[in-house]
Amino acid sequence: MLIQALFYGFSLVLVLAALGVIMTRNPVHSALCLVLAFFSSAAIWLLIEAEFLAIVLILVYVGAVMVLFLFVVMMLDVTVEEVRRGFTRHAWVGWLVALLVIAQIVSVIWFRGLGIDATVGAVPLPPDYSNTRELGAVLYTQYVYPFELAAVLLLLAIVAAITLTMRRRAGLKVQDVSAQVAVRAADRVHLVKVAATRREQPVPEGDPADAAGTSPIGPEQSK
Repeated sequence: MLIQALFYGFSLVLVLAALGVIMTRNPVHSALCLVLAFFSSAAIWLLIEAEFLAIVLILVYVGAVMVLFLFVVMMLDVTVEEVRRGFTRHAWVGWLVALLVIAQIVSVIWFRGLGIDATVGAVPLPPDYSNTRELGAVLYTQYVYPFELAAVLLLLAIVAAITLTMRRRAGLKVQDVSAQVAVRAADRVHLVKVAATRREQPVPEGDPADAAGTSPIGPEQSK
């Protein structure tokens, strides 16, 4: 009963976070909602005893990919008004993808021919069972080509993000690495020798002793 309550609770948070990703107007807020969705998904992975996938989801996606995405969003300086102009023009594509996803969810729920029974919980595993070893054995044998294809796609996404940050904008400062390497110390540092000067003490105004050239301290006190 407790596991079912936790599952429905994390699922509700996941659905709300996913809606926040697509409905929030600020791109940074959308990225933060996506981080919350990743945490909720990791909690669901823990409920089905897939600890390795849950830890990888947090370390890789939240700790690396989402941090990189946030930095890219901040560096791109995305203009929200320009993004909204093309939203209605491509809205039909979003509705088509949404209907396709809904159809897949309905097929999984209503058609049990896939061999998935939602009423049966996770089977207890022996203490020496390692889901990391089992996952690696399947991933690098049966699904090695999809795994390599996903790695190439992630590499292309990183290169595309870096390319977008290097676009020409007004006031953009670009580094010239070759000019920085060719710099010599003699071209940048110039040593100047300045003669030492003695600073004279200012004479306070209205002091008759200093005006007469005598000190207010007597000879006995000066010793």
